[in-house]
Amino acid sequence: MKEIKDLVVPDNLSYTDAHEWMDKEAVPSRMGITDYAQDQLGDVVFVELPEPGTRLEKGEVCATVESVKAVSEIYMPVSGTVSAVNTELEDRPELVNSSPYGDGWILEITADDPAALLSLMDHGAYLDMLKGL
Repeated sequence: MKEIKDLVVPDNLSYTDAHEWMDKEAVPSRMGITDYAQDQLGDVVFVELPEPGTRLEKGEVCATVESVKAVSEIYMPVSGTVSAVNTELEDRPELVNSSPYGDGWILEITADDPAALLSLMDHGAYLDMLKGL
């Protein structure tokens, strides 16, 4: 397991307390799981993705990530519609581990209310939360 100081936490993204990240500057907004989350999971072996066009409420399960250790649910950070999914993960789920903020993104969301993105944690708040774990 990585030490907090060794985790990658980009300052241009927003975060949830369930360790999802969102790029709120992009439209639609891209999301995935954080470096902390992938580190805790261990080697990812399967990612179950929703169908594009699926509308989900904030807090609903939008994907499932299976690792050698556990199966974890990924939650919608905001209410909206799944615009796209990273189909590359079907054949290469390990991208979630090797590039959680890049090639390992999970899905794109068109938020019902773009202002809801402002309720997510910024870089500093997320780091503070991690330090409290």
